[in-house]
Amino acid sequence: MIDIIKINTIEELSTLLYAQEEDKRIGRFRSSYLFRGLPNESYSLVTSLKRNCKAKQHELEKSILRNFTKYAAIEDSELKNSIWRQLIIGQHHGLPTRLLDWSYSPMMALHFATSGEDLANMENNNCVVWSIDINEINGLLPKRYRDKLNERSAYLFTVDMLGELTENLEKYDSEMADKAMTLLEPPSIDQRIINQYSYFSVVPSQMKDIERFLEEHTTKTKKYVIDKNIKWRVRDMLDQMNINERIAYPGLDGLTLWLKRHDYVKLMKSKRTI
Repeated sequence: MIDIIKINTIEELSTLLYAQEEDKRIGRFRSSYLFRGLPNESYSLVTSLKRNCKAKQHELEKSILRNFTKYAAIEDSELKNSIWRQLIIGQHHGLPTRLLDWSYSPMMALHFATSGEDLANMENNNCVVWSIDINEINGLLPKRYRDKLNERSAYLFTVDMLGELTENLEKYDSEMADKAMTLLEPPSIDQRIINQYSYFSVVPSQMKDIERFLEEHTTKTKKYVIDKNIKWRVRDMLDQMNINERIAYPGLDGLTLWLKRHDYVKLMKSKRTI
């Protein structure tokens, strides 16, 4: 089930931002959710591989990863030894993959929900932040995957942990079918991954519709629909909190993206005169 939550005022963002629950074992407040922001309510949860290759996505996936590894191995010799590393490094650099990006930070998800479109259209569409519960997603996994998490006292999989379970996508797809997916913590290869608090879900080939999977197999998934009339308000709030392109993309590229948006001049609506 997907719980759709409408956010019409800045105050109502508290339902998204303060979702931590007390862990009585340690007396601390922790969140078990991952978040993904989309700038338009009409956008679906879909991987870059599916967007790019459409019906041929699984036919082309092997050749995309093979060619990426062939040419990228000069930068990272470990790529040849791990399909999971190929996926992560490729996704990080814009390669179409089956990975779907998430963040542990609701603020970072809000950043992507309010910065990933033509700024002239900011007020034309509601934006969205999705949240999924890590424990619930892990509970759907095949037993040996759950056992691996328990063995390592882990919350999410690492590249090495997945490599110990399977070294190829065919076996992964067979075990997951369309009823489960793993959540993967990427190695901290650069500051961008660290700053974005990045995680990935590894979408199996038989999972044709991620949202249908969440609707049918989860009860804690939430879709926060943020009203278009407060998007600029949210955006400016995030800038004051230093949640922006400078932080999401450390370096000159992020700096210029931030300055371009920060100094964007809105066309003000003219006031009607009597």
